Amino acid sequence: MNTDRVEGKFDQVAGKIKQSVGEAVGNNRLANSGVADQVKGAAKETWGKTKDTAAAVHDDTNVRARAEGEDLKARSEDTAHNVREKIATTAQNVKNNVNAKLDDIKRDHNR
Repeated sequence: MNTDRVEGKFDQVAGKIKQSVGEAVGNNRLANSGVADQVKGAAKETWGKTKDTAAAVHDDTNVRARAEGEDLKARSEDTAHNVREKIATTAQNVKNNVNAKLDDIKRDHNR
């Protein structure tokens, strides 16, 4: 809870007291001023709640973005590893096939 919310609640209570006193003594100006303080307090409290909500949403969004970023990084690292393994396996297969062909050529040549 931020200071705007606390001040808003205080202004509303003070305004309600001011209104009650004004009405009790027949002072419309004081009663009206109390109502204005209540409105001001309600607006200030709402503004404070808005700021708290925005901060909470911002924090939650940052946490989610970091988690998604870490997930994407892990998946890209897995993909890179798999691609490297496929390349290495393909290179080994090509080498084995070429060596087998060379052995066939050498064997055919020696006959």
